[in-house]
Amino acid sequence: MDKTVVSAAEAVADIGDGASLAVGGFGLSGNPMELIRAVYARGTHSLHVVSNNCGVDDWGLGILLSAGRIRKMTSSYVGENREFERQFLSGELELELTPQGTLAEKLRAGGAGIAAFYTQTGIGTQVAEGGLPQRYDGAGGVALASTPKDVRSFTVGGKHAEYVLEEAIVTDFALVHAAIGDTHGNLVFHRAARNFNPLAAMAGRICIAQVERLVPAGEIDPDEVHLPGVYVHRVVEVGADVDKRIERRTVREERGH
Repeated sequence: MDKTVVSAAEAVADIGDGASLAVGGFGLSGNPMELIRAVYARGTHSLHVVSNNCGVDDWGLGILLSAGRIRKMTSSYVGENREFERQFLSGELELELTPQGTLAEKLRAGGAGIAAFYTQTGIGTQVAEGGLPQRYDGAGGVALASTPKDVRSFTVGGKHAEYVLEEAIVTDFALVHAAIGDTHGNLVFHRAARNFNPLAAMAGRICIAQVERLVPAGEIDPDEVHLPGVYVHRVVEVGADVDKRIERRTVREERGH
């Protein structure tokens, strides 16, 4: 039951070229930076990464993107990364743009063994109707576009509406960051880091968690566990002083007296 490994490098040693990764993080909050750095150090390439966003140019998943290691991104938000924009418009990167709530549920469904689900999100748009650019040809044309999805009508709560079918996401690996983990893989997340890390963890066939503090099994109160260890396969302690960044710092102007 002891799922601990001694280093991030050992934890990601079997992530090969072409693998799919579900990666936690919300903006720059909760990014599993030591695991991302370890994947970068291995030289792994042609990755399909599923994550809410792709970091920024020199942080988070941005370091893999800038090195040309990512072949395809499935994301909901890409607005803070200039290199992402450049690669997408030049045809170097494939993008499956997905509404944020839909992406969250696709990851959760994958972890729960649910093959697909219907949602109203995306009805009347290219998300449902197809034609959303996924890869450009480098000359301004669309080389690959999304295909139409199944749409059905349902009556829910007495209201009749159309719903679009969305398939679940399951990836080869998941990389996540948690504040506390125990040797059995039970995890506790801190604030905004809880947004996508548990969902990414659920979606990975093999989940690798970096934790700021590792404790013996049984030390975390069961009521405080955010993600049970059944979803987690490897745990590596990275320390509380692991690098963290603020994506966009804003401060309130001081008022005069």
